[in-house]
Amino acid sequence: SEEVTRKLERRGEQMEAMAELERRQIQILQRITELELYHLPQHFCDSLYVSTPNENRESNHATFTNTTTEARLSAILHSNGVRDFSFKRVPSDYYDRPLEFRRDCLGAPSVDHLCKSIVLVNTQAPSNVIDCSDHNNSKYYVVVIQYIARFNAETVKNFLYMLNNGKIPKKKFNLRLAPEETSLKLTGYEHNGVTCIGMKTDIPVILDEAIVKLNPDFFWLGGGDIDLKLGIRTSEFINFVRPFIVNCSGT
Repeated sequence: SEEVTRKLERRGEQMEAMAELERRQIQILQRITELELYHLPQHFCDSLYVSTPNENRESNHATFTNTTTEARLSAILHSNGVRDFSFKRVPSDYYDRPLEFRRDCLGAPSVDHLCKSIVLVNTQAPSNVIDCSDHNNSKYYVVVIQYIARFNAETVKNFLYMLNNGKIPKKKFNLRLAPEETSLKLTGYEHNGVTCIGMKTDIPVILDEAIVKLNPDFFWLGGGDIDLKLGIRTSEFINFVRPFIVNCSGT
């Protein structure tokens, strides 16, 4: 009827208005973050190495890129109620240095608090499972794990099997590291810059149980750019990301 049609049209207009309001709120938060970052001093890590002439020529572009990424992710975190987080920029040789150097660079309590996000692909998924639309039975997963830990794919296989109430054969779960180009396409982030905040694709996240048990409960992971790292309160990360919490590592 015409009345039903009008109601649907009004509902559509309301949803469009809400989407536009959310977009504007994020833009405002991004701008506020950019202004805050402009007035902040560079992190002390920048002084731990001497820039080469090439690095000096590229520094303006790198700073702009980092600030843009930091502002975007900060806006996403703020708009989802996350308050206890921090971004820090690291030297270009960060990944060539031992974990103790990285710990000191970030001001982390221990090397246990240094974590990474890795994209995994289920190589044995049924032919009809091609994306991440079903988080319980996804083609891809992002696992957040400590650098000191060794990923145990078998425990994740068992978890997913139980998550699906045994209705999918266990042999249909075989998680392997996704190719870098696949990771980039799905997340929008390069190797060593991957974070599960603001990904291009809504990939389900698995958080290693060992990270939940860290004390203090504040850990570090990739920040969207290779030389940008994100520290975040564990409880706030869990409330926002809603990850599966699985014991999926050994040391």
